[in-house]
Amino acid sequence: MTPNISTDQIDDFIGRELPPSPWFKIDQSRIDTFADVTEDRQFIHVDPEAAAQTPFGKTIAHGFLTLSLLSHLAESFALILEGAQMGINYGFDKVRFINPVTVGSEVRALATVVSIEEKNPGQWLTKYAVTVEIKGEEKPALLAEWLGMQVLKSS
Repeated sequence: MTPNISTDQIDDFIGRELPPSPWFKIDQSRIDTFADVTEDRQFIHVDPEAAAQTPFGKTIAHGFLTLSLLSHLAESFALILEGAQMGINYGFDKVRFINPVTVGSEVRALATVVSIEEKNPGQWLTKYAVTVEIKGEEKPALLAEWLGMQVLKSS
């Protein structure tokens, strides 16, 4: 777990690769639930028999499922500024889905701190370069530039 840091320590973390998240298994139940929530029931996600006939050989997770798991995976690497009252998902500058995540695969996130800057008094924007790896695969599932805003408590 990454420590809480003071704003005086920010420069020490720019360019630093943070500890990877734990591996996280993607099972069919999770894929099916995501399909139900998003109304995206394309056969490559939810029909194991039909998906077996594709080059993937089995069902695959939605790219957006893998992306949405970043909120959970980041719990192990996100930097927290001392005095932070809350963190807000600020979006992405870039997202690329590189390699499909087949059912039963395990994924984890690696992140490097690109920048941390104060946008408004007490509001700090962090940019992470994130790679989601697939265990046993050379190519990652996705690459992203992810933004998070931390709001510090007023003194």
